[in-house]
Amino acid sequence: MLNAMTIDVEDYFHTEAMSEAVHRDQWATMPSHVQRNTERLYELFEQLSVTATMFFLGWVADRFPGLVSQAVKLGHEVACHSYWHRAVFRLTPEEFREDTKRAKDAIESAANVKVHGYRAPSFSLVPGTEWAPDILAEAGFTYDSSINPIAHDFYSNVNAPRVPHRLAQSGLLEIPIATAKLAGRTVCVGGDAYFRIFPLRYSRWGLSYVNRDEQRAAMFYLHPWEIDPEQPRLKVKAKSRLRQYTALGSTYGKLDRIMKDFAFGTAHAAFSQQADAQPQTH
Repeated sequence: MLNAMTIDVEDYFHTEAMSEAVHRDQWATMPSHVQRNTERLYELFEQLSVTATMFFLGWVADRFPGLVSQAVKLGHEVACHSYWHRAVFRLTPEEFREDTKRAKDAIESAANVKVHGYRAPSFSLVPGTEWAPDILAEAGFTYDSSINPIAHDFYSNVNAPRVPHRLAQSGLLEIPIATAKLAGRTVCVGGDAYFRIFPLRYSRWGLSYVNRDEQRAAMFYLHPWEIDPEQPRLKVKAKSRLRQYTALGSTYGKLDRIMKDFAFGTAHAAFSQQADAQPQTH
């Protein structure tokens, strides 16, 4: 079964964990690692004949347009990850609309193709942001992957559906991050820190659970900075250090192995049969 390999293309200092150390006014002064890390992922994908969906931060697209055009040339799908990496629940509808338009314009300008997919920073389409999908639909997006239906201290969304579904009113196809049921709880098995920190057998179990037991494709995601043990260590709280810096040295090898164990492609390819997903209120 084909699963979706997706990459949120952002630099190490763009994350929510690092926001306490680096304000966005300082981004342009920071030593950037995003180009070399993303190109390293391109090389791995090419070796394994995997095409992925690259959710670009608009800020990155403006400064490294060659990364975006290179993705298209290599056969990857290009999608949007906002412009300033701000949580949706911290924005007004007008601020969200402006940020989204700026990001989409930057990415489409660099890619010279239309962008159809969106992913909110930190999975911040949570209860209280029901207005956001309508804005995404108005902007021309056809699918969204901004929901991680788990308990979390920043983006908790435990009552959201675990399966692809149409968001009410907007009709936008929502594709949640892959989760599994373990001891009565919903746990994330779709990448990021759960992939880096836990043993590889955890992710293998989780993807097998979704593919074999539930007969569904899995939405998997990672960031370029997660394969970069050489990224600068910024002064942040202990929890942020744990989330950002744990197991960076082993992630590349684990990614290589998981892509040999499971089939991966773009989000569009993996979920192209979801056109009839039932609408649900989010």
